[in-house]
Amino acid sequence: MDETLQTSEQPQAPAALEKLLVRIAQRDTQALAELYEAARTPVYAMALACLRNADDAQDVTQDTFVRVWESAGQYKPRGTPMAWLMTVARNLARMKLRQTARAGALTEEEWNAIPADASLGLEDRLTLQSALGALEDAERQVVLLHASSGLKHREIAQLLGLPLSTVLSKYSRALKKMRAQLEGDDAI
Repeated sequence: MDETLQTSEQPQAPAALEKLLVRIAQRDTQALAELYEAARTPVYAMALACLRNADDAQDVTQDTFVRVWESAGQYKPRGTPMAWLMTVARNLARMKLRQTARAGALTEEEWNAIPADASLGLEDRLTLQSALGALEDAERQVVLLHASSGLKHREIAQLLGLPLSTVLSKYSRALKKMRAQLEGDDAI
């Protein structure tokens, strides 16, 4: 494993991810495995935030890495490699949404399918689910992208095609809503 690559718990080093993409473009399957290990959690979180269905999110996560394998040679370092991966995942999730036209609350089974590096108890999961459930879809996406992938707000803005000020306001509003939900205050 490339020692410069960080674990999936931390933001990924762009230079390390770019090296992996170069190796993937040269058909290095070990590099694909390393990229998958490093980026699967944020990619899954993006897919889950869009699709709100664990099975579909797992499919999109897998499809994202297949797409990376097929098109790594076309990657141009204009932003960060993680933003590129997330764009691929988001586009595939949108295609999946159009195919299935799904939208709904996450079930307990779907929450249990979320890959977690730190285990949450049932009570914590229910609390988190309730707090995230109080958010609009766009707010939930911003929070999950920031929390799970370590993307900076500027990168999230670029990824979602939104102005930075919009992302910052959605993040701030989402935190206030979650705080109010956690404190039991429904009036926002």
